[in-house]
Amino acid sequence: MIKAEKVSKNFDGFTALNELSLNVKKGSIYGLVGVNGSGKTTIMKHLAGIYRQDKGDVLIDDTPVYDNVSIKERVGFIPDDLFFFNNYSMKNLKSFYRNLYKNFNEERYNTLTDLFRLDQKRRLSKFSKGMQKQAAFIFAMSIMPDALLLDEPIDGLDPIVRKLVLKQIVEDVAQRELTVLISSHNLKEMEGICDYIGIVKNGRMIIERDIDDLKSDIHKVQVALPSEEISNDNKYEGLKILHQEKRGSVELLVIRGTHDTVTAKIQSLNPLVYDILPLTFEEIFIYETEGEFDELLN
Repeated sequence: MIKAEKVSKNFDGFTALNELSLNVKKGSIYGLVGVNGSGKTTIMKHLAGIYRQDKGDVLIDDTPVYDNVSIKERVGFIPDDLFFFNNYSMKNLKSFYRNLYKNFNEERYNTLTDLFRLDQKRRLSKFSKGMQKQAAFIFAMSIMPDALLLDEPIDGLDPIVRKLVLKQIVEDVAQRELTVLISSHNLKEMEGICDYIGIVKNGRMIIERDIDDLKSDIHKVQVALPSEEISNDNKYEGLKILHQEKRGSVELLVIRGTHDTVTAKIQSLNPLVYDILPLTFEEIFIYETEGEFDELLN
């Protein structure tokens, strides 16, 4: 339903997106992750119709997004940098949304306002950052969107409110086949709700996979080899090693490949110790983007 095909964008000579592609299936939750400056927010703003791409296609339901009112009114977008009209209360903003979005659902709005316990008469500028995030979420869900774009939606929210937000999202995905693209630094919570993951690096999509498939193709192992194999520089030839470190006589390896391929290769070295260890999505992200932090600092 949500698709970007080889999208490129430059800002004053800086390449923010470099032929980035992504594909979000209808009724799924897609997690977009990457270090700061990798291009996550830029592609979000293209999908919301705020930016116009230099090259490539940005589509929702195979229809171009930019300058397309009929598409935009079906899309909810919560940016990381929230903006509200000066002196507007939630009550004022409700009237604005009701006039702008034909599918605005007042019953849904009232239910969510009661759930999050926000004062509709209080100016939004007087809300805390967390309360402003809640207000943005209420309005985004009240337009009954077909697609929901969320850039750091739970940043600044306390644990109870985070659970409420995520619960509402999951229920709409299940009941209405809402399609969600969510960018977040909270990888633990992303792992718990996302069906698919895209990892962005330097404006490019480096990995886009079903999250279960991704975890099944990357393995963290610890290995202790006999003395005759330790000095062999080519002992792991044929394996795609993402990370390697020595801990005394034991090596810790993070390897991309099938379980059978990895095990067959390690077993051929007659290991004294060979264990496969649990690997979290947060670890996968770190190992896949290793070196990115050095690039940003140099």
